[in-house]
Amino acid sequence: MATKPPQDDFEGEDAPATPGLDVGRLGDLLGFHLRMAHVAIYRDFAETMEELALTQKQLAVMELVAGNPGASQIDLANTLGTDRATMMALVNRLAARDLIERRPSAADRRRQELHLTKAGRAMLARARELIDKHEQRFVELFSRDELDALLTALKRIYKGN
Repeated sequence: MATKPPQDDFEGEDAPATPGLDVGRLGDLLGFHLRMAHVAIYRDFAETMEELALTQKQLAVMELVAGNPGASQIDLANTLGTDRATMMALVNRLAARDLIERRPSAADRRRQELHLTKAGRAMLARARELIDKHEQRFVELFSRDELDALLTALKRIYKGN
């Protein structure tokens, strides 16, 4: 059985509603269905990443650092919508595993730039292989048009437009 990622990255995920229960008004609530979809994706992600012991947020940090070498913890926190203390804990965990490193900025010595290490690049390459399989399990549930519409709708929720 898969182990859960560290609790500092996400709250523990609750089991889905017991089969056979009438969900009542919940069945009409967008938030309920988003939560249930999130739980399904979260669980599959945790099982998929178990061998690498990476959480969703840790992988997101690694992807952002890979795409934005030299970004700061504050940059990442702002992008992921998390607080600075949570981001510091995430970066500390990844640094302790030698997956990312902090370097002083040449422009501003007070600023710490983040970079993937050699081990981090190798870990990210393996994680991407696993993520592609994880994503495919959910993407294949939709036609291309349905997936495009779903992504557009979800972005509208969190971007507000």
